[in-house]
Amino acid sequence: QLQLVESGGGLVHPGGSLRLACAANGRFSSINAVGWYRQAPGKQREMVAGISGGRTDYADSVKGRFIISRDNAENTLSLQMNSLKPDDTGVYYCNFRYILWSRDYDSWGQGTQVTVSA
Repeated sequence: QLQLVESGGGLVHPGGSLRLACAANGRFSSINAVGWYRQAPGKQREMVAGISGGRTDYADSVKGRFIISRDNAENTLSLQMNSLKPDDTGVYYCNFRYILWSRDYDSWGQGTQVTVSA
């Protein structure tokens, strides 16, 4: 199965930028979808950005500020976050939905903390 390792979180001032990265290691037959999710304190986990079937989707709250990208050759996923706001604070998780030996799998990274504060 895939193991996902995230990096790039940290503390940033409002208006600043961060780039998150997710490295996928392990075996798979094909990947159906990838995405970034976040969970703020006291709130449910929500999708921030995703790629599925060649289509890219963003949460309304991050459109125009965040960019998701995937390197198929390196099996990495990135999230460029610009014009960060305090509401962007939370733990960010990468997610891969994939097929291995005709079975569907859903893997999550361990999460990386993003804090936007003055």
